[in-house]
Amino acid sequence: VPGMGPAERRAARGAPAPGVGADLSGGSASGTLALLAAGLPGAPGALTGRGERLLAVTFTDHTTQGGRAHRDAELERARALADNPRLHHRVVTGGEEALPFAGLGTLPLTDEPGPSLVTAFRHRSRLLAGGADHFTGHGARQVLDAHPARLADLLLDRRRRHLLRPVTALARADGPSAHSVLVPFTVYRAARKLARTPYGTGVAETARRLVERRGGGAGDPGAVDASLAALFWCRPGPAARWLTGEALAEVAVRLGAAATRAPGAGRPGERRARAALARRAADHRVFEQAAEVRSQRLHAPFLDNQVVLACRALPDTLRVQPGARAAVLRSVLAGAGVRDLPPGWGATAHLPHTAALRTGLRAAVDGLVQLFDAPLLADAGLVEARVVRKALRAAAEGAALPLDGLAELVSTELWLRRLVLRRGSCWTDAATSPRRRAVAAGVPPRARL
Repeated sequence: VPGMGPAERRAARGAPAPGVGADLSGGSASGTLALLAAGLPGAPGALTGRGERLLAVTFTDHTTQGGRAHRDAELERARALADNPRLHHRVVTGGEEALPFAGLGTLPLTDEPGPSLVTAFRHRSRLLAGGADHFTGHGARQVLDAHPARLADLLLDRRRRHLLRPVTALARADGPSAHSVLVPFTVYRAARKLARTPYGTGVAETARRLVERRGGGAGDPGAVDASLAALFWCRPGPAARWLTGEALAEVAVRLGAAATRAPGAGRPGERRARAALARRAADHRVFEQAAEVRSQRLHAPFLDNQVVLACRALPDTLRVQPGARAAVLRSVLAGAGVRDLPPGWGATAHLPHTAALRTGLRAAVDGLVQLFDAPLLADAGLVEARVVRKALRAAAEGAALPLDGLAELVSTELWLRRLVLRRGSCWTDAATSPRRRAVAAGVPPRARL
């Protein structure tokens, strides 16, 4: 088109803006990365010294009714942080097309399934507004925050007095109630039980809970319930309540074999935190492939090896304290010369994410129910289609069900269907490939690493 410059032609092709970009919100992780990237030596916001400002992108959702006050406060904090000559602030608004479970038919086939598949299209609009090198704060919660099982590590180190502040904060997290006084004693008793439970015994107990169909997650649990559910060596995932008895029995057998074969070294808090970080890193890899933008390099500095090793050096007594992540990042910014932070910076809340999941599920429930009319997961013997369809309808109507578990089922079924569509067209032959049930024939054991 005559008159179009290089920037206009690049934008018409769907490529991101040149230069460095970063997510900017009222949270602590993404805001820290944006301020640190904007304060690099040389020209403002430019790694090459060409004078470009850092492109800070804030995503705000106007279709989710829950947590509106928190969303407005977060947007105001982001605007206060962006009041900087080194930052160029962009606010991306999302409508119904940016809700979770939207755009599932346009996603590419990733290497493996992951929960981020149901929200990849939602984040793609934010990444399209970013720079050619874009920084995200993914993984900061798993790297910096202390897993609730670390309370048991403190008891193993005989540091009982350091449990006072975290258990008191848990008692106040869900608001005043008749049971708030008993919360510290309940959490302390669960942490002491975990500290005294050997690894093999804890894994065997989880296997028994799977067979008996106990656990498997609850809908929108509070801070106390989530912390109590995490005070185990391992626990059923949020999608376990919809698996068939055959699948749960197979998993229970493997857990029992692992409990007797590998006694397991280390403390429960370290093992649970390492497992949570590994799951988050694997899901981020799926997210990179699903929400990939042409000519854009996505960076997650909190998942870098050196950052993870540096955060592991933080003492447990500091990490278990309330607001530890915001305090650590405030120290990092203070060392870089950034001290004027807006009030309320570092506040955390899961309510907007849960509300967005429920709103997106309510909008896409018809398509999701149709997806499970004849699911491949049911052909493999892992779920019953009727049970999953009933759960999807109930969750759309507001029932207290674990939405993360439904997201995992939807993403896995979607990934399997995309994989079957590709069979015979690229790396395998559909005519000669044997059809196997995932559970009835069993899964061959892997070689131990």
